[in-house]
Amino acid sequence: MGSGRWPLNDRLWTWPNALSLARLLGVPIFLWLVLAEQDWWALGILVFAGLSDWLDGKLARMLDQTSRIGTILDPAADRLYIFATLIGLVVRDIVPLWLAVVLVARELYMGIPLYVLRRHGYAALPVHFVGKAATLCLLYAFPLLLLGAHSGAWATVAKVVGWAFTLWGTGLYWWAAALYTAQTRQLVRVGVSHGELKGAEPRP
Repeated sequence: MGSGRWPLNDRLWTWPNALSLARLLGVPIFLWLVLAEQDWWALGILVFAGLSDWLDGKLARMLDQTSRIGTILDPAADRLYIFATLIGLVVRDIVPLWLAVVLVARELYMGIPLYVLRRHGYAALPVHFVGKAATLCLLYAFPLLLLGAHSGAWATVAKVVGWAFTLWGTGLYWWAAALYTAQTRQLVRVGVSHGELKGAEPRP
């Protein structure tokens, strides 16, 4: 590692990446726990995922170990936890199927601007603040809906707050898709050969 042969941003084995990988490995365990209705254990894994998500970003900045693979693993883990929770909640009839369709449709739609960017020689655009806010809302929403499936006043409160986060997060998710589409259109119009769009990164 110290020989300087690898640029820092190309490193694979770093502490932040190890945490991201551990978070990814927890996804199938988490889904199994949700389907088995072991909700408290499932929530424990979500707490670990949330803490490790915060910690790997902190370590990456503190140890100067930000890497390309880390920028892929981190959002991938967030999305996988969202969809694992969504699958479990739909199977258990806690959320309706239409919600899953709306969120999955958004992910499928995002393949269109990504395809256009790559055709013009560019990698994906940086994650927009609205997209980050949408992900955060959904990461809060689904655990609350899971808690809301139980009985008691606290469960009722969790269900109401969870649905508020769900609807807000879903709206932001599609708003972010519209923003990415507009950025992609602008990039193509202003001239992809010079990469005038802020945040666009030419592929090597």
